[in-house]
Amino acid sequence: ESLMKMLDGREIDLVMSDIAPNMSGAEAVDIPRMMYLVELAVDFADRVLNPGGDLLVKVFQGEGFDVLVRDLRKRYNKVLIRKPKASRPRSREVYALARGRKV
Repeated sequence: ESLMKMLDGREIDLVMSDIAPNMSGAEAVDIPRMMYLVELAVDFADRVLNPGGDLLVKVFQGEGFDVLVRDLRKRYNKVLIRKPKASRPRSREVYALARGRKV
């Protein structure tokens, strides 16, 4: 809500979210926590992005990932999934880049 107050009704062109939960090491706990944070970022983007705006969000592959990607494809013209080179090969961390928010 503090970000919403700072924007004061202005729409923006890009939302970036690199947030992640404190990791417990248990996938059954970590993946749902991450998906919750991703949902918050997607909801925020829905509220503040200009039509045609973009969203870049960190996400962990696992339960709910495919549903998230399908949902983003409904909301944006193009969705790309990229794994950073700095990420460990066994890490589930990827970034979803959703381009061109649909109206």
